Amino acid sequence: MTGLSDSFHRPIDYLRISVTDRCNLRCFYCMPEKGVPLLPRENVLSYEEIARVAAAAVGLGISKLRLTGGEPLVRAGLVDLVSMLAAIPGLDDLSLTTNGLLLAGLASDLKKAGLRRVNVSLDTFNPERFRRITGGDGPEAVLKGIEAAGEVGLDPVKVNTVVMPGVNDDELLAFGQRSVKGWHVRFIEIMPFGQALGLPALPAPRIASRLEEAFGPLSPALSRGCGPARYFRLPGSRGTIGFISPVSQHFCFACNRLRLTAEGRLRPCLLNDTEVNLRSPLSAGASAEELKGLIRQVVASKPLKHRLEENRPLDLKRMSRLGG
Repeated sequence: MTGLSDSFHRPIDYLRISVTDRCNLRCFYCMPEKGVPLLPRENVLSYEEIARVAAAAVGLGISKLRLTGGEPLVRAGLVDLVSMLAAIPGLDDLSLTTNGLLLAGLASDLKKAGLRRVNVSLDTFNPERFRRITGGDGPEAVLKGIEAAGEVGLDPVKVNTVVMPGVNDDELLAFGQRSVKGWHVRFIEIMPFGQALGLPALPAPRIASRLEEAFGPLSPALSRGCGPARYFRLPGSRGTIGFISPVSQHFCFACNRLRLTAEGRLRPCLLNDTEVNLRSPLSAGASAEELKGLIRQVVASKPLKHRLEENRPLDLKRMSRLGG
């Protein structure tokens, strides 16, 4: 049992760390095509500051860290940060979420530095559609990154697919087939912001029905990780199918996470504006105990649930800094 729990008695043992607000893609459901105003580099936490926060969090009972962005692999020297975090006593899991474009060239070094596993975002196998969704070229580089991650032992490699009706839902069976061959695919329900605002979500039960019609019944499965996905396996499959449904079947009742933004703000919820500024105390030389006190303050402010069902607009400038 973790040493941290919120006012609703949920154990808090997972910290997501956004290392940059920069990204080499412009996925329309995440960021406008022209991008958003970027943080001045001096406002982004240094690796040393990130490591100080992480060490204080692990000292309180946080046992799982995930690096996110923006796109974390565009930040220079990320392997050095992985080494720093992997050396923190008491840390059980260190993972990373990436769009995969740069992963093939970095997978081996990341593994040697202490990274345990990766999640790779891939919404389509079609190059033209990939360009429409992300604004970039692919998905060949992403597929090479997935292959490289598996070869060096970043296991399991999970593939995150945001399902968008009328955009890529005709590829559900193609992703399902990859699961049969060994991929760990996670279908993510789209959240209502950006150009996706107003785009209907495809609920997990309907995705499951399509897969079962093609492959046969899904059976419950286990998968390593600390996120909200519910996992299943298709008949004869070597991989798994995961469903993440933040709107239709929200998982707030089991939320175990905090988020550190690229500019050093610690948040108890992705979809809540409550946050505590850690960058100023870090710059002033705050002690580990002082950082722990601020972390406890954030945990105590964690809300019972998000408010997506109220259709509240989300700040795109901030979303690119939060890491999803």
